[in-house]
Amino acid sequence: MTKASTSADEPRWLTDEEQRIWRSYVHATTLLEDHMDRQLQREAGMPHVYYGLLVKLADSAHRRLRMTELAKYAKITRSRLSHAIARLEKNGWVRREECDSDKRGQFAVLTNQGLEVLERAAPGHVAVVRHAVFDRLTPEQQKSLGEIMQIVAEGLQPEEAGADLPWLR
Repeated sequence: MTKASTSADEPRWLTDEEQRIWRSYVHATTLLEDHMDRQLQREAGMPHVYYGLLVKLADSAHRRLRMTELAKYAKITRSRLSHAIARLEKNGWVRREECDSDKRGQFAVLTNQGLEVLERAAPGHVAVVRHAVFDRLTPEQQKSLGEIMQIVAEGLQPEEAGADLPWLR
């Protein structure tokens, strides 16, 4: 919906060009997420969100991370993360460890089997990302896309501790 704003109380409606850009962005990101998810389901037997969790654990010291930190990284609720970790545990790809310094805290730990699954899945995933995004853009467009996404991400990550974000609950 587009309208010319006439009052300070009215929303700043998107212009026709802004609306076109926004809808293109939403359409492209929806298609890209679906494309990556289907590829990972087909080739690795996991959804894209699980792949992201395994990558984050693989990149962490000792392949382990507190569950609260993993939820913040994945931008999902602790409940959804707990469900995902339970599925990954069932596959033998992750295990939970208690936190010695905080009896309520837990760590998610990437197992050797989980690392092997990740290493087998990574080439197919990176091929999809390369084909879907980077091969279609010039180096200048890639740089612009990275800068734009960083600006958007920084604006959506509040610094204050009391921010009402699902992954902080």
